[in-house]
Amino acid sequence: MRPLDEKETTMVFEKLFKFTGPNLKHLLERPAVEGPDPEPGRYCLRLHKNRVYYASEALVRRATAVARPRLAGVGTPIGKFTHHGSFHLTVHALDLLAAHARRRVWLKPDTERSFLFGNSVPKSSLARITENTKSGDGVVVMSMSDVPLGFGVAARSAQDCRKADTNAVVVLHQADAGEYLRKEEELM
Repeated sequence: MRPLDEKETTMVFEKLFKFTGPNLKHLLERPAVEGPDPEPGRYCLRLHKNRVYYASEALVRRATAVARPRLAGVGTPIGKFTHHGSFHLTVHALDLLAAHARRRVWLKPDTERSFLFGNSVPKSSLARITENTKSGDGVVVMSMSDVPLGFGVAARSAQDCRKADTNAVVVLHQADAGEYLRKEEELM
């Protein structure tokens, strides 16, 4: 396990910024609440086996006592680097993104299941959308009871959604909570 280099950090921050915007600073600057130390420090990002982990500094210090081949992971895995070097957020980052998201989309209760099966969001499934959402923005998909279901990329702006056809795709699917069941072996 090692800290991310400058290129990796830039790629991770660009992806996170797409969803959180200026709230990105709150992810790393907030004081850590986990770990046995009275002063656990702050949160940091670490790379281990092409996966990026979000963990408190106290937890990272304790993990250094474990040999690298025996270490499965530390903290919350938020994404992974592919063989081609690009970074992809995984469903594990959903709680972090939901807490700090700048743009959100709410689904009608009867259409949540379709999204959880890995489908994109058509306009007919849309209950609400954050104002000023632009095409290409990262959005967190929520249920009407404010439970985060997943995240994706806005295919249309909030203004275009009002004029779009009912079958037009509004949010392109990236990850959802249903992946815990569908891709159980891949996630860890």
